[in-house]
Amino acid sequence: MDPKVLLTAKEVNIILHRLACQLVEKHLDFSNTILIGIQPRGKFLAERLKLIIEREYAVQDISLGFLDITFFRDDFRRNLKPLEANKTQIDFLVENKKVIFIDDVLYTGRSIRSALTAIQSFGRPSEIELLVLIDRRFSRHLPIQPDYRGRQVDAINDEKVLVSWGENDDQEDGVFLIQNEVK
Repeated sequence: MDPKVLLTAKEVNIILHRLACQLVEKHLDFSNTILIGIQPRGKFLAERLKLIIEREYAVQDISLGFLDITFFRDDFRRNLKPLEANKTQIDFLVENKKVIFIDDVLYTGRSIRSALTAIQSFGRPSEIELLVLIDRRFSRHLPIQPDYRGRQVDAINDEKVLVSWGENDDQEDGVFLIQNEVK
């Protein structure tokens, strides 16, 4: 079955600009705000948002980091294949800062729970918000909701939402709904 297009590259671009505008509206100069892309796929969204905020709103010196949550997940020992960790890159203080976690898809909420645990290794933020491109709203295992969302998607459990980023996937941006193969 061919993937169903949920968002085209143009629609993704429009949503990214709207999300950037919402961030600027709430955080203004970002002097006390940190963007944290959750590895691996939140990195691309976080980089794009930072670029838009810098170019469109002339906000400079935005702190951007990337957080690997691999070994903070509650299911990391259940995997049969060896885990491949990503790189955590946070080279600034988190203590008493406003942190915005950025991820591409919010599904069960377990990744965000893991990020909440992992960020504590870098200090205690004064506040944490969540920004996601796609919110799969009926799939939550934990009571976690985004503060900023690009689009809500209703997908059943055997469907997967895939976000494609041009700089990573060698194709243009897009969001697709694909059917997981049942074995």
